[in-house]
Amino acid sequence: MLDFIQLLKGRYQSVITRLGDESTKTIYQQRMDQLLLAEAFIRKGELIDSSPQNPLQISVVGPTQAGKSSLVNVLLNTDATGVSPLAGYTVHPHGFCNGVKLTACTGLQRYFGRFQQLQHWQLNKDRLDCYSLAESPALSKHLPNAVLWDTPDFDSIDSANYREGVIRTIALADIVILVVSKEKYADQSVWDLMSTLEYLHQPTIICLNKLSEGSEDLLINSLRQKWQQARTDAFPDVVPIYYHKDNVPVWPDTQQTLLQQMASKVSLKKHDRFETELLQKYWPAWLEPIISEHQSLKDWQDLVDQTLVAAVDSYQRDFLNHPHHYETFQLAMAELLTLLEVPGLAGILATTRKIITWPIKKLFRMGRKKLHIADTSQEVTVLNQICEHTLIQMTDKILQRTEQSKQTTWWKECAVQLRAQRPALLEQFASAAQSYHVNFQDDIEATANRLYTKLQEQPMVLNGLRATRVTTDAAVIALALHTGGIGLHDLIIAPAMLTVTSLMAESAIGSYMGRLETELKKNQLATVKQSLFLDMLRNKLLALPEQLSAPDHFNISLNQLHAAEVHLTEKRHGLRLL
Repeated sequence: MLDFIQLLKGRYQSVITRLGDESTKTIYQQRMDQLLLAEAFIRKGELIDSSPQNPLQISVVGPTQAGKSSLVNVLLNTDATGVSPLAGYTVHPHGFCNGVKLTACTGLQRYFGRFQQLQHWQLNKDRLDCYSLAESPALSKHLPNAVLWDTPDFDSIDSANYREGVIRTIALADIVILVVSKEKYADQSVWDLMSTLEYLHQPTIICLNKLSEGSEDLLINSLRQKWQQARTDAFPDVVPIYYHKDNVPVWPDTQQTLLQQMASKVSLKKHDRFETELLQKYWPAWLEPIISEHQSLKDWQDLVDQTLVAAVDSYQRDFLNHPHHYETFQLAMAELLTLLEVPGLAGILATTRKIITWPIKKLFRMGRKKLHIADTSQEVTVLNQICEHTLIQMTDKILQRTEQSKQTTWWKECAVQLRAQRPALLEQFASAAQSYHVNFQDDIEATANRLYTKLQEQPMVLNGLRATRVTTDAAVIALALHTGGIGLHDLIIAPAMLTVTSLMAESAIGSYMGRLETELKKNQLATVKQSLFLDMLRNKLLALPEQLSAPDHFNISLNQLHAAEVHLTEKRHGLRLL
C-alpha cells in the first residue's frame, strides 16, 4: 500500500505541474497534502512495528505568528528554539529530546525517508528536505519523557515549499499541541487541518496564545463551536496562555501536569485501524481522476468497436453483397476450369495454358508479383476505402468527445495521436489487405476442388462441361494470344467462364454451387473481420492511448488499482489492517 500511495502522490505531483486550470490545481494540491499525510502515517505504523520502544512524540503546530516557537521554549524551559517576529522564520522541523537520549531515536531517520537529519546550525533555508534533532539541555517540568517538535507554519504563502516537513512531523505525533492566537484561531486553514487530523485520532491540546485577561471565556466558546463544525470527536482541553510585561508566554500552573496525564493515556494498538479509516476517508477522491481516465479508456474502446462494426457492415454491403464488385466466387469458377481437363487434349493445351495464366497461381509462375494481384482486385480497393473512411469517422467522434467529456485533455491528445499516425495506419492496413487477398487464394482453390469433386458424382454434367470446355478454351486462347496474356478482370468475363458458370447453375448441382458460394462468403467475411479489422486495425487503435504524454496523465493501470484495493480490504501484510 505504501508503494501505491507514493506512486499516486508522484502522479499527482507530475500532473499538477502541467495543469492550466487553477481550480483543479487547488483541488489536486489538497489531495497531494492528504497523500503526504497518509504516506507519513503509514510510515509511522512501520516505525511502531520496527521500534516499539520509540519515544513519545509531541508536535506543536499552528498558523504563522501564533507563537509556536515561543511556546516550545516555555515547555522546554530553554531558549533552544529561534524566535522571530517575522512570519515564516521556522522552515524546518526541530525535534528536542526531553529526558530521552538521541540513541533512542534512531528509527526517526527511516521514518523521515528522504529528509536528512542535521544539526540545528547546519540547516539552510535553501534546502528544505531536512530536520534537526537534539537533546534538550534541561529537563522540563511540563513534559513527559518525549521528543517535542517545533514545526513550521502551514498557512503562509511560502508554506507550500516546506509543507511536506510539516505534514511528516504532524503525522509522527502521538500528541498534538495546536497553538492559535486570538487573531488566528478562526482562520479556515486551521480548521481544514484539524478536520483532516481527526482520522489520525491523536490526543490534542489547544493552546490559546497571546491572551489578555478576561477574554478567554468568549474565545474558548468560539473555539468550541469551530471544533464542533470541523470534527465529530470531543472538544479538547484548552490552555490559555497570557503574555506578561516582559512579553514571554507563561504556561499556567493549573495545567502543569496536563501533558504527563495525556501521555499516560496514549495507546498505539489501534494504529492499524486508524490507517484504514484515513485511507477509506480519502480513497474515492484520490482515485477520481484515475477512474475518470479508465472510463475514458473504456469509452475509447467502445468507440473503436462501434466504428469497426460499421466498417465490417460496409465491407459486406460494398463488396460481398454488391452485384458488380463481388468477384471471389468467380475466381473459384476460374480455378475449376483448369480441373476440367479432357483426356487426349491436355497435352495440346498445356503449352497454351502457361500463357493464359489461369488459375491465379499460374500468375506467380510467370513472374508476376502477389502485389499486382491485390492491386487488380476490387476487394482490396474497397477495403482500403473503408479503412480511410473509418479513420475519418474516428477523428470526428473524438472531437465530439473532446467537447463533451471531463477528460478534455485526454481526448485532445488522442485526436493528435490519431492524426499523426493516420498515414502509417493506412499504409499498414493496405499491406495487410494485400497479404490477406493473396493468402485467401487457397480458400478459393479449395472451393473449386469441392465443386470438381461434386461434378465427378454427376458424369453427365461433367462430360457436358468438358465438351463445352474444348470449344470455349479456343476462344480464351485466341483472346490470350491476341492480347499477350489475360488479366484478372478479363478472366472473370471470359467466354469460358461465363459458359461454364451458366451450365453449372442450370445443372443438378446448381443448388450445391449456391451453398458453396454462401460458405465462401461467410468464410471470407470472418477472415477479413478477424485479420484486418480486429487483429490489425482494432489492435492498433486500442494501443493508441498508451502513447499519450505520460506527465499529463496518471496512467495507473487497472491491475495496479485492483492490487491496491485488495490491500485496503485485507488483513495484515501490505497495509496492516484491523
